[in-house]
Amino acid sequence: MDIDLITNILFAMVRTGTPLLLVALGELVCEKSGVLNLGQEGMMLMGAMAGFGVAFTTGNLWFGVAAGIFVGMLMSLLFGFLALNLNANQVASGLALTIFGAGLSAFMGSGFVGKPLSGMEAWVIPVLSDLPLIGKALFAQDPLVYLSFILFGAVFLVIYHSRPGLILKAVGESPESAVAVGLSVMRVRYLAVLFGGAMAGLAGAYLSLAYTPLWSDNMTAGRGWIALALVVFASWRVGRVLLGAYLFGAASIMHLVMQGLGVSVSSNLLATLPYLATILVLVLLSSNQARIKLFAPMSLGKPFHKTQ
Repeated sequence: MDIDLITNILFAMVRTGTPLLLVALGELVCEKSGVLNLGQEGMMLMGAMAGFGVAFTTGNLWFGVAAGIFVGMLMSLLFGFLALNLNANQVASGLALTIFGAGLSAFMGSGFVGKPLSGMEAWVIPVLSDLPLIGKALFAQDPLVYLSFILFGAVFLVIYHSRPGLILKAVGESPESAVAVGLSVMRVRYLAVLFGGAMAGLAGAYLSLAYTPLWSDNMTAGRGWIALALVVFASWRVGRVLLGAYLFGAASIMHLVMQGLGVSVSSNLLATLPYLATILVLVLLSSNQARIKLFAPMSLGKPFHKTQ
């Protein structure tokens, strides 16, 4: 395997892992507040459809990105109303959101199937992009990949080195104690849910505007579900989310690498690698329940009543 092939693998790994990183960061913040939102797949689909539709209609890719984020936040607002105001079951509400998003995006996006769109071009940073191995992967990407780097750093700093991060974790661990010291649990959880929706919408817009600039039904191909597993795999730690996203990204492109190396294995079988990896990770994690409970937010998925 020569250095050019390794460089191209790293480049593709970062591109493929970016939507997983975005949506997983949003879900991690949401779960840190104690809210379990299983609607990531539906929000990604709506973000992808809205992003492509607006960009195709206006001819401006950044309007499409904004539309994807906005629609993701609208979807999360609906989930927040059901799960936080009405205290509906969070698992059922999230699953309903995914089904609703998949159906609505297919209906509203039917007129955009097969339409051409010039995707987002790469911003190549001189000198740095010529660094061996990592130069192309880190400094010759499209702007949304650079944005994912910034968002990762911002989430890391907020959660581990800021007062809002402490408040977020306090609400996720014990909402009753947070109320006792004067914190607004509903406000914190709504902001976390909205952030998760914005990140899912952005991840969807990345798929339809940069990664594969087109729109097709169910184009997220289960990435929302993989991102949910990724948060558990990362034990709710930000650094591990980044590592896991790129690991799954590498697994997703492995069939192309194997074909390039001339390995005679069915491409369809190799394309299932990221999903097999997801199942394997979940099986391994489920064998250690104590470890999951150690890192999971204590109030995750539990409804909060204002009278408590």
